[in-house]
Amino acid sequence: MYAKFFKRFIDFWLALIALIVLSPLLLILTIVGAVAMHGNPFFTQLRPGKKGKDGKEKIFRLIKFRTMSNKKDKDGNLLPDADRLNGYGKFIRSISADELPSLINILVGDLAIVGPRPQLVRDMVFMSDEQRRRHNVRPGLTGLAQINGRNNITWEQKFEYDLAYIDGGITLSKDIAIVFKTVAKVLKRSDTVREGTASDIDFGDWLMEEGKVDRAYYDEKQAEAKELMKV
Repeated sequence: MYAKFFKRFIDFWLALIALIVLSPLLLILTIVGAVAMHGNPFFTQLRPGKKGKDGKEKIFRLIKFRTMSNKKDKDGNLLPDADRLNGYGKFIRSISADELPSLINILVGDLAIVGPRPQLVRDMVFMSDEQRRRHNVRPGLTGLAQINGRNNITWEQKFEYDLAYIDGGITLSKDIAIVFKTVAKVLKRSDTVREGTASDIDFGDWLMEEGKVDRAYYDEKQAEAKELMKV
């Protein structure tokens, strides 16, 4: 009853209230971000959402505050993440403030407050049919994986937590518990990135590193992801 009828209603009103209450902070971060990033303070990226009636994931545009600059090398290529992640970006990422604009995604129905965290389209194409069951529900701003290691667990563990959230029954009490545990994680600034990296490694790259896929399959799936993002 909660998952089918009330969850979306609660998400909408909580997101609306949060946007109103946090509007002064959002304004400040927008202005400071524009200065720190030398331009547009917002970052948008296509992500896979909940499956539609056709059985395919809806591709939506996730909104966040930008944490990395657009600095490029002499050939016009973006510098590595570690070189583009400045002090301001590291700070707002460490307290998860970069996620605040995603409240808009919750308001319009792309996201829920709690659910499997939306990954990249180029991650989705490497998922098995079983792993893609995570898209049977609306993705969330936070989820079971985020309170159990976030970026310091393997990709396979992330998907296991995502499916456990769905298969274990989606209830109000469980969602409330996840939200409170997420707040505790944010206050501790823990698990914001995988240890030893500037940002989390893509699923396909992880599979390559682990020797689970070969180069031909990797390139095929990357091409598939590019086609899906032509929306």
